Amino acid sequence: MTVSENGDERRSFRGGGAPRSGGPRRDNDGRGSRGAAGGDRRGGAGDNNRGGAGNSNRGGAGNSNRGGGFNGGQRRGGEGGFTPRGRDGDRNRQQARPDEPDLPDNVEPTELDPAVRRDLLSLDKDNANTVARHLVMAGKLVDEDPELALLHARAARQRAGRIAVVREAAGITAYHAGEWAEALSELRAARRMAGGPGLIAVMADCERGLGRPERAIELGRSDEAALLSGDEASELRIVVAGARMDLGQFDQAVVTLQTKDLDAARTGEAAARLFYAYADALVAAGRVEDGLKWFLNAAAADLEGDTDAEERVAELTGEDQ
Repeated sequence: MTVSENGDERRSFRGGGAPRSGGPRRDNDGRGSRGAAGGDRRGGAGDNNRGGAGNSNRGGAGNSNRGGGFNGGQRRGGEGGFTPRGRDGDRNRQQARPDEPDLPDNVEPTELDPAVRRDLLSLDKDNANTVARHLVMAGKLVDEDPELALLHARAARQRAGRIAVVREAAGITAYHAGEWAEALSELRAARRMAGGPGLIAVMADCERGLGRPERAIELGRSDEAALLSGDEASELRIVVAGARMDLGQFDQAVVTLQTKDLDAARTGEAAARLFYAYADALVAAGRVEDGLKWFLNAAAADLEGDTDAEERVAELTGEDQ
């Protein structure tokens, strides 16, 4: 899990492999399966597969990302200041709470992005280090073992629940684990604390996962959505198109994805996801030849093999038989 800063200077977490909101659903081998914009959601925005917030996968619209502060009340680090173990060479490791997953000794708080570590300065040092280590583990495990990653993210939240970036990390990790309601709650809390549009595409995809595509569409029409640009805006369009497909509104899904970013000369993960989602919507709307063209464009743009566009082409042309 990495952290970066977007245009509004809010820091955010992204799941491993930079899964952004939207894009084709990925299976456990990391290759996209069909369902980019909608189709069979199998659990909505994030099942045991990875991919964009915009399809039946987890991922995150959230791969671009965000920050916050903390008011510790009467005690700095009041979210959990524990007594160090007190052994020489222990480097002031805090004792784990009974409900926390174990932290390997070789996991260091310095592995966390410095911008995020700065957000933890309102905690006492020992607690801040423990929170940082849990966040590091959440990031390392989010692809291979999202359920265990979520336990680490919850431990960080329990200790530092008044820090926006911690709540956001918990939300993103819950999203990867397919815990839509928890993810939505955590991301809403992070947005209240830090402001800005936040991970609105991930939130919209959580609404899809909860069987509420209409709410996902409403988020796509919100004032906050209008603040997005570039890939983040594109990711939200993919999620909204997926919600349209959930409702059987295939022609509307196609129109939702018709943007200047549909430029076949583009390459890279974001372009491949958008082309794939557009192709998927076209096929669902009965425009198979057009869909085949855009699956070919998606395959050409997909330099890292993040989607299964080539397999979809073979399927549509009968070459897989």
